[in-house]
Amino acid sequence: MTAAPVHRTAPTALLLAGALAAGASPALAEPATYSLEPEHSWVQFELHHFGTSTIRGRLGPAAGRVVLDRAERRGEVGVTVATASLSTGTSLFDARIRATDLLATDEYPTAWFVARELRFEGDSVAEVRGEFTLRGTSRTLSLRAERFGCYESERFRREVCGGDFVGDFRRSDFGMSFGLPFVGDAVTLRVQVEAVRDP
Repeated sequence: MTAAPVHRTAPTALLLAGALAAGASPALAEPATYSLEPEHSWVQFELHHFGTSTIRGRLGPAAGRVVLDRAERRGEVGVTVATASLSTGTSLFDARIRATDLLATDEYPTAWFVARELRFEGDSVAEVRGEFTLRGTSRTLSLRAERFGCYESERFRREVCGGDFVGDFRRSDFGMSFGLPFVGDAVTLRVQVEAVRDP
């Protein structure tokens, strides 16, 4: 699904992310709040390069909180990632992507995703729809679950929930047109997260 424009401003999205970090919404009946576990929470991206190979890289670790009310089939998500954390495995390539006509990491050091629309299949999260902000521009974005599950962690002695999510957007929608059409406009995001239930 292509990212579409939304009317909420970036400062409003930041306030919402802050509210999520503070805890659960009072409107949720019996929500559980989870904090992202940095060792297992990353964002990968993919886009085509000159019609041949696929450029791949990752950012992270991602930070944030998730509120789930599986009984009521609803929840909230607030996730941030540092744009300068980008890594493709090649330092020169990383520096080029961080430049002002692409990620502009000095001017826009953080990207974030805030969502209040969660679709469940049974007790599992199947899709998360919210607002993705990159380079100071916000668009709606849907992340579809490829898998989702929860387990009791011996390490944390608490419940851990997580999964793999995938979504698509056009980089030109966020002011990144360098290299078009030779370098692809369509970007695939693959988000892996694991979150530990708060005490």
